[in-house]
Amino acid sequence: MAADDPKRPVPIAAISVLEGQLDSDRLNRWLTLGANVGVLIGIILLVIELDQNRDMMRAQIRNELARSSQDLLGIAVADQNLADLLFRAETDESLLPAESWRVGTWDQLVFRYWENVHYQYRQGLYDESEFSAHRDAMLDVLAESPRLFPFWCKDRLIFSAPFREFMDNLLDSPKC
Repeated sequence: MAADDPKRPVPIAAISVLEGQLDSDRLNRWLTLGANVGVLIGIILLVIELDQNRDMMRAQIRNELARSSQDLLGIAVADQNLADLLFRAETDESLLPAESWRVGTWDQLVFRYWENVHYQYRQGLYDESEFSAHRDAMLDVLAESPRLFPFWCKDRLIFSAPFREFMDNLLDSPKC
């Protein structure tokens, strides 16, 4: 009989080697499956953590924007000189050059705050309903402060292009 004859009985030592290979292959498959399940669970946990981080970031951005708004309002209320100056600027009283500069700086601060709100909205960190409320508040402030439109026309180029486009559309008036 030839050595590779299929009718020849396989020695017992060869059978135990084959069984060992089968057990080893089966164990490797189970280990691979376990590792893959572990990786999948890790990915799912990572997605959950990223979602929680995004929610936390949104809350932090919302808090910072609310704090900035409160700070702006608080400054105008707490500083009697500034309040008087802004009132005089609104009523078209003549201002000294330093006073005009101070009012212009205040106006820039207001527009920078709005630019930040707009930026956070564009980044998806500020939802549509909150941004809509800000947009309405911007329109109210612009309607109550006639000096802001001329400021915008004069200094609009110091702001980002997306914000300029947004404000130009919001003002819905002849371009500067």
